[in-house]
Amino acid sequence: MFQVLLVDDEPLVRNDLWTLLDWEKHGFKLSGEAYNGAMALDMIEQSPPHIAIIDVNMPEMNGVELNKTIRDRFPSVKTIMLSSYDDYDYVRECLKDGAVDYLLKHRLDGDALMAVLNKAVLELGKKNRNQEGGIADEAAEERVNPDHVRDCIAELVKGSPSAAKELEALARKSGLYRGAVGYAAAVVQIVPFLLLTESYSDVQTNRLVRQAVDMMQQNLGDPGERTAAYVGNGRLAVVFAFKERSEHASASEAARLMSKLQHSLELFLNLKCSYAIGHVCGSLIQVGASYGSAERVLDASPSAERPAARPAGEMPEQEETKQSVYTSQRVSLSIEEQKQLLLSIERLDKDGMHNVLMAVFASIRNQPVHSHAVQMIVSELLHTGDKAIKKWMPMHSAEAAMEELPSRSDLEKCGKVGELEQWLQAYYAGLLKLLKQQRVTGPYSRHVAQAIHFILEGYSGYITLELAAGAIGLNPSYLSRLFKEETQQTFSEYLNRVRIDASRKLLEDGQYSIKQISNQVGFTTHNYFFKVFKELTGMTPQMYLNGLGRGSDNKTVK
Repeated sequence: MFQVLLVDDEPLVRNDLWTLLDWEKHGFKLSGEAYNGAMALDMIEQSPPHIAIIDVNMPEMNGVELNKTIRDRFPSVKTIMLSSYDDYDYVRECLKDGAVDYLLKHRLDGDALMAVLNKAVLELGKKNRNQEGGIADEAAEERVNPDHVRDCIAELVKGSPSAAKELEALARKSGLYRGAVGYAAAVVQIVPFLLLTESYSDVQTNRLVRQAVDMMQQNLGDPGERTAAYVGNGRLAVVFAFKERSEHASASEAARLMSKLQHSLELFLNLKCSYAIGHVCGSLIQVGASYGSAERVLDASPSAERPAARPAGEMPEQEETKQSVYTSQRVSLSIEEQKQLLLSIERLDKDGMHNVLMAVFASIRNQPVHSHAVQMIVSELLHTGDKAIKKWMPMHSAEAAMEELPSRSDLEKCGKVGELEQWLQAYYAGLLKLLKQQRVTGPYSRHVAQAIHFILEGYSGYITLELAAGAIGLNPSYLSRLFKEETQQTFSEYLNRVRIDASRKLLEDGQYSIKQISNQVGFTTHNYFFKVFKELTGMTPQMYLNGLGRGSDNKTVK
């Protein structure tokens, strides 16, 4: 029996560990519990255990200090660390000081615990009498750094010709994938990776990646049978080794584990992921090809149109070999799209803004949601919104405004391009609403503010004092008097000024003819537009255009 000491100041955690396994059935015996580092050292001095499971964060003497002391004073005791996600920097220090591995408190289960206990026993070089535990006498086998294995897998799936042979050599030396008769690879993509990490430092990004790999490995269980590795740009690989000769049974088991893994990443790390599983192959050398088939499935079409759990080997041949060919190769917003979006925002033109967003997403709708193009375009749309807030809202209001808009953390949960579009349409609609509120704030009464809001909402269509008064619920004469007293302008004068301001922005944009602009801003006749424009600006629309350096009216026709 291998003696195990539990060291944790939380009774609930100790109780969980007690109840996760039938310890003696698997060849282990819990020799005691310690509530802090000093108590643990006293117990180890009196009766050294084979293994100590240690909480990283404890009072008096934390797990880092205790692990280092055990390494120096009791080198025969193998240590396993208990960690929360925020403790990883401490855990890394413990691994440097000889800890075998670690368990995440939020993801404790019997399989994960059994896997690290087996790993500790392998390091002890002893034979476990319990055959169910899967522990054999492997003291003679060379220990291999798990990070080295993961690096090797990453190079293998990237197509390195020497990585397969190196992985086979590592497997022979360490007993990795012992008894396997078949293999398969799966690909996992963190969907919002670029959006999520664009404001991260390298340290924060590496931390996120490490947490994802750790969580995946916890769900996969024994790394000697299933191994998770990071490939790059939010993409991860899983290598499965099967002792079962049935390809169907192997594929079903891989699908079950990947579904569990996907759920855990979303539940515990709040990471939306998609995945695909490659075909079953007969050797480690062929794992790269299995991974390639999984990638083609993942990237061939939008995730909304393909069930993630379907193994590549079960796809129709023509679909499995389909390459990731998109009808549009765009990777960013065009200058014109950015310009039109900002113009629509400045004009408070909800329909114009909606149409620009629709056009942008129509060009990327056939791409996977995790693709670089989709992620970059969404990022640029967010930056454009930020630019509008900073440009048209006072500094003290901008921060409060951001809190009223849809939470950007919701983007991490979007698993389809259509969901991203819905979020951004809601985001920009909220932005327009805030800008309209900003324009009507001031020394105005509630009724006048409502009238101004009515003008800003409907100036491009048919609008009158009587219509505004009816919408607000006031007598037109009373509203007219109140409006003039507070704004120093009549309702019609204010309306015309809003229309002319909008027309000037459209003239500056250069996309429309003068006649088109006249209609767009709500004037019923071309002549009346010229008359009001000259009254308010001192020049005709054509003179205004000439001053901008644009020639005749014909040059501005869209």
